[in-house]
Amino acid sequence: MSALRKVLVVDDDPVVGKSFDRVLTGKGYSVVTAHDATEALARLREAEVDLVVTDIRMPGMDGLELAETVRSRRPWTPVLIVTGYGDAAAEARAKAAGVTAFLHKPLSPEMITDGTEQALAAAVPAVVAPDAPVEPEPVVEAPARGGRVRDIALFFAAPFIGLIYAVFMPFVGLGVLAWMGGKALVRRGAVRRAGHAIATVAKMVFMPFVGLAYLIVLPFAGLAALAWVAGRALVGRERSE
Repeated sequence: MSALRKVLVVDDDPVVGKSFDRVLTGKGYSVVTAHDATEALARLREAEVDLVVTDIRMPGMDGLELAETVRSRRPWTPVLIVTGYGDAAAEARAKAAGVTAFLHKPLSPEMITDGTEQALAAAVPAVVAPDAPVEPEPVVEAPARGGRVRDIALFFAAPFIGLIYAVFMPFVGLGVLAWMGGKALVRRGAVRRAGHAIATVAKMVFMPFVGLAYLIVLPFAGLAALAWVAGRALVGRERSE
Protein backbone atom coordinates (compact mmCIF):
# COMPACT_ATOMS: atom_id res chain seq x y z
CA MET A 1 0.00 0.00 0.00
CA SER A 2 1.32 3.46 -0.94
CA ALA A 3 1.78 5.97 1.85
CA LEU A 4 -0.58 8.91 2.26
CA ARG A 5 -3.26 7.74 -0.14
CA LYS A 6 -6.06 10.29 0.15
CA VAL A 7 -9.62 9.26 1.12
CA LEU A 8 -12.54 11.71 0.93
CA VAL A 9 -15.32 10.87 3.41
CA VAL A 10 -18.69 12.55 2.71
CA ASP A 11 -21.32 12.32 5.49
CA ASP A 12 -23.51 14.85 7.28
CA ASP A 13 -22.78 12.92 10.51
CA PRO A 14 -19.33 14.05 11.71
CA VAL A 15 -18.92 10.83 13.71
CA VAL A 16 -18.47 8.83 10.48
CA GLY A 17 -15.71 11.12 9.24
CA LYS A 18 -13.93 10.94 12.60
CA SER A 19 -14.18 7.13 12.59
CA PHE A 20 -12.51 6.87 9.18
CA ASP A 21 -9.90 9.43 10.21
CA ARG A 22 -9.07 7.58 13.43
CA VAL A 23 -8.81 4.15 11.77
CA LEU A 24 -7.09 5.04 8.49
CA THR A 25 -4.63 7.75 9.58
CA GLY A 26 -2.60 5.21 11.55
CA LYS A 27 -2.42 2.98 8.47
CA GLY A 28 -0.80 5.54 6.18
CA TYR A 29 -3.90 7.23 4.71
CA SER A 30 -4.78 10.92 4.52
CA VAL A 31 -8.47 11.47 5.34
CA VAL A 32 -10.41 14.53 4.14
CA THR A 33 -14.02 15.09 5.16
CA ALA A 34 -17.01 16.89 3.61
CA HIS A 35 -20.48 17.38 5.10
CA ASP A 36 -22.47 17.22 1.84
CA ALA A 37 -22.15 16.55 -1.88
CA THR A 38 -21.59 20.21 -2.78
CA GLU A 39 -18.60 20.46 -0.45
CA ALA A 40 -17.32 17.12 -1.72
CA LEU A 41 -17.37 18.22 -5.37
CA ALA A 42 -15.56 21.42 -4.42
CA ARG A 43 -12.82 19.39 -2.72
CA LEU A 44 -12.55 17.15 -5.79
CA ARG A 45 -12.00 20.21 -7.95
CA GLU A 46 -9.23 21.37 -5.63
CA ALA A 47 -7.22 18.14 -5.39
CA GLU A 48 -7.00 14.51 -6.47
CA VAL A 49 -8.24 11.80 -4.12
CA ASP A 50 -7.77 8.04 -4.30
CA LEU A 51 -11.17 7.04 -2.87
CA VAL A 52 -14.56 8.65 -2.21
CA VAL A 53 -16.60 7.30 0.70
CA THR A 54 -20.14 8.67 0.90
CA ASP A 55 -23.35 8.19 2.84
CA ILE A 56 -26.60 7.80 0.86
CA ARG A 57 -28.98 10.05 2.77
CA MET A 58 -27.70 13.61 2.92
CA PRO A 59 -29.33 17.03 2.51
CA GLY A 60 -29.41 18.24 -1.07
CA MET A 61 -27.74 15.84 -3.49
CA ASP A 62 -27.81 12.34 -2.01
CA GLY A 63 -24.94 9.88 -2.02
CA LEU A 64 -26.12 7.96 -5.08
CA GLU A 65 -26.28 11.14 -7.17
CA LEU A 66 -22.84 12.08 -5.90
CA ALA A 67 -21.52 8.64 -6.84
CA GLU A 68 -22.97 8.96 -10.36
CA THR A 69 -21.42 12.41 -10.73
CA VAL A 70 -17.99 11.28 -9.53
CA ARG A 71 -18.00 8.20 -11.78
CA SER A 72 -19.05 10.24 -14.83
CA ARG A 73 -16.38 12.89 -14.27
CA ARG A 74 -13.62 10.73 -12.77
CA PRO A 75 -14.24 7.09 -13.77
CA TRP A 76 -10.88 6.02 -12.34
CA THR A 77 -11.87 7.11 -8.80
CA PRO A 78 -13.56 4.31 -6.79
CA VAL A 79 -16.63 5.11 -4.70
CA LEU A 80 -17.54 3.29 -1.48
CA ILE A 81 -21.11 3.66 -0.18
CA VAL A 82 -21.77 3.73 3.56
CA THR A 83 -25.41 3.34 4.58
CA GLY A 84 -27.56 2.30 7.50
CA TYR A 85 -30.41 1.17 5.24
CA GLY A 86 -30.45 -2.18 3.44
CA ASP A 87 -32.33 -0.96 0.36
CA ALA A 88 -31.97 -3.39 -2.56
CA ALA A 89 -33.11 -0.78 -5.11
CA ALA A 90 -30.47 1.68 -3.87
CA GLU A 91 -27.79 -1.00 -4.08
CA ALA A 92 -28.83 -1.87 -7.65
CA ARG A 93 -28.69 1.79 -8.67
CA ALA A 94 -25.31 2.19 -7.01
CA LYS A 95 -23.88 -0.82 -8.83
CA ALA A 96 -25.24 0.53 -12.12
CA ALA A 97 -23.39 3.79 -11.41
CA GLY A 98 -20.16 1.85 -10.89
CA VAL A 99 -19.98 1.98 -7.09
CA THR A 100 -17.23 -0.37 -5.89
CA ALA A 101 -18.82 -1.69 -2.66
CA PHE A 102 -21.28 -1.12 0.19
CA LEU A 103 -20.58 -0.81 3.90
CA HIS A 104 -23.52 -1.11 6.28
CA LYS A 105 -23.64 0.75 9.60
CA PRO A 106 -22.67 0.30 12.35
CA LEU A 107 -19.07 0.29 11.20
CA SER A 108 -16.21 -1.49 12.90
CA PRO A 109 -12.51 -0.65 12.42
CA GLU A 110 -12.07 -3.90 10.50
CA MET A 111 -14.95 -3.02 8.14
CA ILE A 112 -13.45 0.41 7.48
CA THR A 113 -9.97 -1.00 6.80
CA ASP A 114 -11.11 -3.93 4.68
CA GLY A 115 -13.65 -1.90 2.70
CA THR A 116 -11.09 0.83 1.96
CA GLU A 117 -8.41 -1.65 0.83
CA GLN A 118 -10.84 -3.61 -1.35
CA ALA A 119 -12.15 -0.44 -3.02
CA LEU A 120 -8.65 0.82 -3.75
CA ALA A 121 -7.59 -2.58 -5.08
CA ALA A 122 -10.49 -2.52 -7.55
CA ALA A 123 -9.69 0.99 -8.76
CA VAL A 124 -8.97 1.44 -12.46
CA PRO A 125 -5.75 3.40 -13.09
CA ALA A 126 -6.30 6.72 -14.82
CA VAL A 127 -5.19 6.67 -18.44
CA VAL A 128 -3.59 9.94 -19.38
CA ALA A 129 -3.25 10.42 -23.13
CA PRO A 130 0.10 11.82 -24.28
CA ASP A 131 0.06 15.40 -25.32
CA ALA A 132 -0.62 15.56 -29.02
CA PRO A 133 0.99 18.32 -31.04
CA VAL A 134 -1.46 21.13 -31.36
CA GLU A 135 -1.73 22.35 -34.91
CA PRO A 136 -2.38 26.06 -35.26
CA GLU A 137 -5.83 26.84 -36.50
CA PRO A 138 -5.88 28.42 -39.93
CA VAL A 139 -6.48 32.12 -39.77
CA VAL A 140 -9.30 33.07 -42.06
CA GLU A 141 -9.24 36.74 -42.81
CA ALA A 142 -12.54 38.36 -43.59
CA PRO A 143 -12.52 40.03 -47.00
CA ALA A 144 -12.24 43.76 -46.80
CA ARG A 145 -15.34 45.68 -47.74
CA GLY A 146 -13.46 47.81 -50.28
CA GLY A 147 -11.98 44.68 -51.85
CA ARG A 148 -15.43 43.21 -52.47
CA VAL A 149 -16.61 46.42 -54.14
CA ARG A 150 -13.49 46.45 -56.31
CA ASP A 151 -14.00 42.82 -57.33
CA ILE A 152 -17.63 43.49 -58.32
CA ALA A 153 -16.61 46.56 -60.33
CA LEU A 154 -13.92 44.58 -62.16
CA PHE A 155 -16.41 41.80 -62.87
CA PHE A 156 -18.77 44.19 -64.65
CA ALA A 157 -16.00 46.22 -66.31
CA ALA A 158 -14.09 43.23 -67.70
CA PRO A 159 -16.26 42.80 -70.86
CA PHE A 160 -15.95 46.50 -71.69
CA ILE A 161 -12.18 46.41 -71.17
CA GLY A 162 -11.95 43.41 -73.47
CA LEU A 163 -14.05 45.20 -76.11
CA ILE A 164 -11.80 48.23 -75.98
CA TYR A 165 -8.73 46.06 -76.45
CA ALA A 166 -10.35 44.19 -79.36
CA VAL A 167 -11.36 47.41 -81.16
CA PHE A 168 -8.29 49.57 -80.63
CA MET A 169 -5.41 47.10 -80.71
CA PRO A 170 -5.52 46.78 -84.56
CA PHE A 171 -5.31 50.55 -84.88
CA VAL A 172 -2.39 50.65 -82.51
CA GLY A 173 -0.68 48.11 -84.73
CA LEU A 174 -1.41 50.18 -87.82
CA GLY A 175 -0.03 53.24 -86.09
CA VAL A 176 3.21 51.40 -85.30
CA LEU A 177 3.49 50.22 -88.92
CA ALA A 178 2.89 53.78 -90.17
CA TRP A 179 5.55 55.14 -87.88
CA MET A 180 8.04 52.51 -89.06
CA GLY A 181 7.19 53.22 -92.74
CA GLY A 182 7.65 56.95 -92.26
CA LYS A 183 10.94 56.39 -90.53
CA ALA A 184 12.14 54.19 -93.41
CA LEU A 185 11.17 56.84 -95.96
CA VAL A 186 13.08 59.50 -94.10
CA ARG A 187 16.16 57.29 -93.93
CA ARG A 188 16.05 56.75 -97.70
CA GLY A 189 16.06 60.46 -98.32
CA ALA A 190 12.69 60.49 -100.06
CA VAL A 191 11.96 63.98 -98.85
CA ARG A 192 10.06 64.94 -101.98
CA ARG A 193 7.51 62.27 -101.51
CA ALA A 194 7.30 62.79 -97.77
CA GLY A 195 4.08 64.79 -97.99
CA HIS A 196 2.42 62.22 -100.20
CA ALA A 197 3.63 59.39 -98.00
CA ILE A 198 2.37 61.11 -94.86
CA ALA A 199 -1.03 61.70 -96.42
CA THR A 200 -1.23 58.07 -97.54
CA VAL A 201 -0.23 56.81 -94.11
CA ALA A 202 -2.76 59.15 -92.46
CA LYS A 203 -5.52 57.75 -94.67
CA MET A 204 -4.47 54.22 -93.84
CA VAL A 205 -4.54 55.00 -90.14
CA PHE A 206 -7.71 57.06 -89.94
CA MET A 207 -9.95 55.30 -92.49
CA PRO A 208 -10.73 52.42 -90.08
CA PHE A 209 -11.72 54.99 -87.44
CA VAL A 210 -14.01 56.66 -89.92
CA GLY A 211 -15.57 53.33 -90.83
CA LEU A 212 -15.98 52.47 -87.17
CA ALA A 213 -17.60 55.82 -86.52
CA TYR A 214 -20.09 55.13 -89.33
CA LEU A 215 -20.86 51.72 -87.90
CA ILE A 216 -21.48 53.17 -84.46
CA VAL A 217 -23.28 56.36 -85.39
CA LEU A 218 -25.52 55.18 -88.26
CA PRO A 219 -27.77 52.90 -86.13
CA PHE A 220 -28.37 55.76 -83.67
CA ALA A 221 -29.00 58.16 -86.56
CA GLY A 222 -31.56 55.74 -88.01
CA LEU A 223 -33.26 55.42 -84.61
CA ALA A 224 -33.31 59.21 -84.25
CA ALA A 225 -34.89 59.54 -87.72
CA LEU A 226 -37.55 56.99 -86.87
CA ALA A 227 -38.26 58.79 -83.60
CA TRP A 228 -38.53 62.14 -85.43
CA VAL A 229 -40.97 60.68 -88.04
CA ALA A 230 -43.06 59.06 -85.32
CA GLY A 231 -43.12 62.33 -83.34
CA ARG A 232 -44.32 64.31 -86.38
CA ALA A 233 -47.04 61.74 -87.01
CA LEU A 234 -48.27 62.00 -83.42
CA VAL A 235 -48.24 65.82 -83.52
CA GLY A 236 -50.15 65.86 -86.82
CA ARG A 237 -52.73 63.44 -85.42
CA GLU A 238 -53.29 65.57 -82.33
CA ARG A 239 -53.78 68.71 -84.47
CA SER A 240 -56.29 66.96 -86.71
CA GLU A 241 -58.30 65.90 -83.69
